Amino acid sequence: MTPPDSTAARRILLVDCDVFFVQVARQEDPDGAGRAPLLVVGGSPSGRGVVTSADYPVREFGVRSGMPMARALELCPRATVVPVPREACRRRSRQVRAVLREMAPVVQAASIDEFYLDMTGTQRLYRGESLEDTAHRIRRRVLDRTGTSVSVGGGTVRLVAKLAVERGKPGGVHVVPPGREAAFLREHALARIPGIGPSLLDQLEAKGIRTVDELLPVDQEWLRRWFGPTRGRWLWERIRGIDPSTVEAEPERKSISSERTFPTDIEADRTLRRHLQRLSMEVGRVLREKGMRARTVTVKLRDSDFTTRQSSRTLPEPLQSDQAIYRTADDLLGDLRDRRRAPARLLGVGVSSLEDGPGARQLSLLDEAGGPETDRDRTLSRTTDELRRRFGPDAVLPARIMEPGGDDDDQDRTSEPEDTP
Repeated sequence: MTPPDSTAARRILLVDCDVFFVQVARQEDPDGAGRAPLLVVGGSPSGRGVVTSADYPVREFGVRSGMPMARALELCPRATVVPVPREACRRRSRQVRAVLREMAPVVQAASIDEFYLDMTGTQRLYRGESLEDTAHRIRRRVLDRTGTSVSVGGGTVRLVAKLAVERGKPGGVHVVPPGREAAFLREHALARIPGIGPSLLDQLEAKGIRTVDELLPVDQEWLRRWFGPTRGRWLWERIRGIDPSTVEAEPERKSISSERTFPTDIEADRTLRRHLQRLSMEVGRVLREKGMRARTVTVKLRDSDFTTRQSSRTLPEPLQSDQAIYRTADDLLGDLRDRRRAPARLLGVGVSSLEDGPGARQLSLLDEAGGPETDRDRTLSRTTDELRRRFGPDAVLPARIMEPGGDDDDQDRTSEPEDTP
């Protein structure tokens, strides 16, 4: 890789909230989770669900994010397991982003707890200080203003910043100066390079190649022969720190979804529909908060044997009300259950094909025909939103959700619109 001109090189930072879900869980419950020496967030103490985040001492036992909770408790039986504090996490993420927007001209959320910053051209603003000093300044400001500890990685490209932040954890800064990208990447195993997945790793390992340093001498032509023209060129560039991706201030919004892993498998359709309605309400709430509507509704179902199925429907007009989302999702769930009857382990509802929310809107003939969304649906959702803002999230609930067993101890995960890097 040709060393970038230091006067023209991009200045990219990645701000990563340290064990974000653990931090928030401890702060929200200082007398409970806050005092637990070994804390895992996500799933349930019964062993259902998966690990969303594990504190650093728990990781020493081999526990990792995405691991089945049952396996995590085998590795660390003394761990305290708490659910994800979803609302608090979203609130804290917005606070962190607000601080970063005060300090960087371009901020892009890669996830709820990771933010790319393009600091190119800010040298005069920060009086000529180094990117590393600016990163330390940002880290202190976020901690002071939000109480959130972050690590910061930096470099001339996003790939290098992503790898550098791992060197800064926890609560530190690591910046790779311009011209040092290739030397920095040489220090890494190929498994640490974002985008190089298990299949490609297996193929490389079969050739005796496990590190960037071992792969660098291989000519690009050989990589093209081994993996095809596109993949071979991508790999050749990747290990040299060549990354054309940019930091975008307003990435395209993709989808909103909410999933629930049950503490015990569910067989009854009536119980599944109750959970489906709550999931639809959660998705609808986020959709309206974002001022958006959706044309496509998707239902995801994971059976007790881990078979995962889903069904989608794209509607003639976009919607945003809880009732319309639920009606469509209920039809999709019925189709999935008709095709295969099995106890359900997980249920999810998602919406996509997002559009900006309505301003003045003409009545559609569909309103009178009973689908997919009526004026009454929209009015009811706006009214319940206001009541929940004033009196709490459970101030107004459908009768089905109020049935006994409607608040099972299970794991929710909601994904708000974000760019897929």
